[in-house]
This record gives sequence, C-alpha cells and structure tokens, in this order.
Amino acid sequence: MKKIVLIAIAIVLVVISSVAFIIPSLKGKAISQDVQVRFETYCVGCHNDNKSPFEDRKWLFGSEREEVFNSIKLGRVSYGMPPFNNGLSDKEIYELTDYVIALSSQKKEVDNKEVHSDSDIEYSDDQTFMIETVVKGLDIPWGMEFLPNGEMLINERDGRMLLHNKSGELIEITEVPDVVARGQGGLLDIELHPDYEMNGWIYFSYSCPSIEDAKLSNTAVMRARLVGHKLVDKEKIFQALPYTDRRHHFGSKLEFDNEGYLYFSVGDRGNRDRNPQTLDNHCGKIHRIYDDGRIPKSNPFTNKKNAKGSIYSYGHRNPQGVCMHPETGEIWTDEHGPKGGDEINIIKKGKNYGWPVISFGINYNGTTFTNDTAKAGMEQPLLYWVPSIAPCGMTFVKGDRYPKWKNDILTGSLRFEYLHRVVLEGDKVIREEKLLEGIGRVRNVEMSPDGYVYVAVEEPGRILKLVPQL
Repeated sequence: MKKIVLIAIAIVLVVISSVAFIIPSLKGKAISQDVQVRFETYCVGCHNDNKSPFEDRKWLFGSEREEVFNSIKLGRVSYGMPPFNNGLSDKEIYELTDYVIALSSQKKEVDNKEVHSDSDIEYSDDQTFMIETVVKGLDIPWGMEFLPNGEMLINERDGRMLLHNKSGELIEITEVPDVVARGQGGLLDIELHPDYEMNGWIYFSYSCPSIEDAKLSNTAVMRARLVGHKLVDKEKIFQALPYTDRRHHFGSKLEFDNEGYLYFSVGDRGNRDRNPQTLDNHCGKIHRIYDDGRIPKSNPFTNKKNAKGSIYSYGHRNPQGVCMHPETGEIWTDEHGPKGGDEINIIKKGKNYGWPVISFGINYNGTTFTNDTAKAGMEQPLLYWVPSIAPCGMTFVKGDRYPKWKNDILTGSLRFEYLHRVVLEGDKVIREEKLLEGIGRVRNVEMSPDGYVYVAVEEPGRILKLVPQL
C-alpha cells in the first residue's frame, strides 16, 4: 500500500513539475511552477504561517544566498532540519534558496478573520457543540491539567507554568526548574497524581539542561507540590539519557494508569539510527515507573544486560500523545512520523514498534530510508496517516456529555490545524472526522473532571471548551 501511494505522489509531482509555467512573481521575480511545488513538497510542513514562517524572517544562520543554500543543502541537524543534498541537485537547491529569500522579504499579512467564534454552532457527524474560549493570552500551551477546585494549571513551552484561577486570572507559578526552551523543547506535559487530594503531587515533563554543558539537554520528569503559587518539594524522578545538543523529538506526554504506574514518552532525540532500536538508552521509548521514580521489577527489560529498566516499549519516533483507554486500561499513543507515517498505537509490554526499520513515511527530502512497512517481531500501528497530520495531544472521550463520541479518540493536528476524531469499535477504526478546521495548530486536547473537552491552540495561544448542544 505504501509503495502504491508513494508512486502515485511521485507521478503527480513529475507531471506538475514538467509543466514549468510561470506563476505570479515575488518582488518582481518570476518563479516557475516546479519551484513552488518543490517548496510546498519539502518546506511547508515545517515552514508555514504558524511555524517558523519565511515571511519577515529573522535568520539564525545568515540570510545571504550562500548561507541559505548551505542550510538547505547540508541541513541543521541539531535543529531538526535534515540535509537535502541527497534528494535535490545544487541547481534545485539554489532555486529553492532564491524562492525562500524572496519570501523572507515579504511582510506577513495578518489575517484577523475569525474562523470559529464563541457564538457559532459547530456540527460534527454525531454531535453539535459551541466553542467557549476559556483562556486567552497564551503562546504555546503544551500541557494543561485541572485541579480539584476547578482551576487549571497550564504549561507554556517557553518555561512558564500558569494557574488559571476561578476569576479568570493567569498567575505565574514560581520555582519552576530551568527549562531549555529551544526548538521543540521547553516545559511540556503536566499531570496530577491519582491521589492528588491526599498527597498533593504534581508531575511535569520538561527539556532539562545539562549542568556540565548548557548546550546539552534531555527529557526529564519532575514532581512537586503547589503551595500558594510556588512549587515546593521538587524531586526529579527521571531523566532520559544520553544528553544531546539536538533540539527536537523530546516527546513527552504523561499518563497514570489504573494501577498507579506512570507512563510517559521520550522521542528519539533526532538520533534515528541509534536510539529507538537499542535498549541501552532512554530515547525513542515509552517508559513505566512508580510514582516516586522507582522502576517496577515487572518491567520487561529489568533483567536484560545494559537495558534501561524503565523501558516499557521501544521503536518509537516522537510520541506526543499518551492516554489510557477508559474501559480496557490500556495505554494508547499517537506519534509523529517523518514525511508521512504518523501513527496511533496500542502499547504492549516489551513490544517493538519498528521505528525506523519499518515505516509508512519517507525522509523530508523525499528519499526513502526503508522499503519495509511490516516485519516479523515488530508491531503494526492501529492507524497511520499519509500525509502526516502532525498529531499532538490525545484523549479518549469519557462520560455522558458527548454520547455519540464516547470512547472515541480526539487528537490535535498541528500541520493541518484541526481537531481529529477517530471513531472506534473496540480497537478497530471505523471512521475519521475533522473538527474545528482552520482553528489553528492544535497542541493538546484533554477531558476535564466534569466531562468537557478542552482544546489548546497555539499562536495566539488559547484554550477552548467544547460545550455540547441538545
């Protein structure tokens, strides 16, 4: 199936690029159709209006033609940008260089059109609802968690933890640990202990700097208590090794199961060919620990030499959704693929989920890194997406407020800017639906204790509540 899809895409691109007619110019310079197709094929996934756009750009590595050419050709691997010299010729890269330099001179037009407003009725296949904007004035709200008194804790990726109180105020929490807020890193997920009202423990994941070298970081998990607006009793209960200077694929989502184990994801940290398939590091894995960081003896690799005992499953790329099925108690994840091949997986003890040996995706530069979509001893995804939707956040719909959505999956699409619904019968996908199309980059989706769906959207950052209508 993968090969048929990729061949079809390749044929379409060849036909389009062979036309080579002239499209409207940028700053008076004519740009051929094939350059625009190349830009949309290779660049738009990461360089769109809401994520590192070229318009009115501030360059990290220089804006001169040769500097931009070298960034495209050789990549900036530690920043998550791959080299394109294997997929494109120097001539094609120079054409792309001229195209993005021309784009960078344009002033970004601000579109103030409101696609969805609080007064609108939204229609799903099975449910009507209204949007209520609960929190405004955010940037990139990565994690959100509800306190028993109805207040909300919000993790901003830039390193701020905020309390949204009953009066609608945003109050910054103090004594948050140092966070490496670069690239995809920052202050990430947040989760309450199942017995929070008894012990007061709050858990959060973040990009943690190395004490020896500030350029290096890893994914860490800390627990702390909240006294007033201050974190106290801070304990770092996990840190993913090795440290690296790469700025992407940190993971990380947190979830407690019914037995009190804490599950969480750590991405492969950009070391695709080393980390996910070896057990002597923490990267590219789903982990399971006790609430204080101890490793359960029943974990699958505790008796394997040189293996990290916290590993529960491996062969993952960058899971940014982790949640528990409300009826089975199983842990499910959604996971970023490369160019194509995003996945939803049901996590099984000790299983290998294949990355990068098997995948339904290809390299960002259009080349192939594997011809295999299945292999003995490696798990198949429950669902995969080609093209990638860039899934982030994940929850099962619980309770009775959305009866026709019950036990369905909701996940955000960063790339295509909508909320994605996956309709299930047991563990079989029977249908998919796009909700809130054009709402913005959906970073997270959570269920509140009183049974409402909350959606976190980026830039401008806000948190929305979906209020079902009769």
